[in-house]
Amino acid sequence: MVSPVQSVQKGKQPSLAQLRAFAAVAEHLHFRDAAAAIGMSQPALSGAVSTLEEVLGVQLLERTTRKVLLSPAGERLAVRAKAVLDAVGELMEEAEAVQAPFTGVLRLGVIPTVAPYLLPTVLRLAHERYPDLDLQVHEEQTYSLLEGLAAGRLDLLLLAVPLGVPGVTELPLFDEDFVLVTPDDHWLGGRTGIPRDALRELHLLLLDEGHCLRDQALDICREAGRTEGAAVTTTAAGLSTLVQLVAGGLGVTLLPRTAVKVETGRNPSLVTGQFADPAPSRRIALAMRTGAARHAEFHTLAEALREALAPLPVRVLPPDAS
Repeated sequence: MVSPVQSVQKGKQPSLAQLRAFAAVAEHLHFRDAAAAIGMSQPALSGAVSTLEEVLGVQLLERTTRKVLLSPAGERLAVRAKAVLDAVGELMEEAEAVQAPFTGVLRLGVIPTVAPYLLPTVLRLAHERYPDLDLQVHEEQTYSLLEGLAAGRLDLLLLAVPLGVPGVTELPLFDEDFVLVTPDDHWLGGRTGIPRDALRELHLLLLDEGHCLRDQALDICREAGRTEGAAVTTTAAGLSTLVQLVAGGLGVTLLPRTAVKVETGRNPSLVTGQFADPAPSRRIALAMRTGAARHAEFHTLAEALREALAPLPVRVLPPDAS
């Protein structure tokens, strides 16, 4: 005698239609009522249940001229069939939900020299325009953000570009100038039209290694003709510490314009100087994996951010900026 397990047809699995037919019969214990409940003809329903019995190798129903009963195996498997159908229903609901833009989790990575100054605008935009979006923010340095994006740990980045990384698409948001932050008694304090070559001999304070802002500042200094031996003191892990060192008379530094109000407004002994045009600047963008499933959503978000950032002291860029 062949056991039910051994009689399962190898290589075959029950279809959802078969499970749905069986679950309906198990619920109604009547073929006509079950067929009507799921919109299937009675012969088709009966055939689906019979085929399911063949695939599983067990008798699910006891059929009589008056009624339908579940066999012992049918009682057990009816519970499983319902669980499978419920899970498929949840899968379809979730798939429908994720088709809607700006729903579910969005893991946004932001560099430290952007986060304190732009996140209020970003979070306000998300709260007001995308209330169903679960925005999760991760503040990390550029190299860590790019690793997270490549590994799928992060979905979208907000950082300085260009990155020059294969497989990453940049969505430019704005350009912002750098300003020179000095003590109020410094000879360049509060001046406008400062030539870049003034950077050649200044005692410059910069962020620690690993911050892209440090690299940008050094690039600006090299363009200005600053020699490698000119004094650069690296003692600060963040911009807040950096400007306090400036206030203490230890040197001067460069700040992106979006950081000026937050970082210098708390200390009246700090003043800013403006460079002559074209002033040194940096570009801020969103970055995503090329071909990301949510690319259309991210483009929409970038456009919304450009609108929201317009009141800030930046030059908002068109989507095709190069």
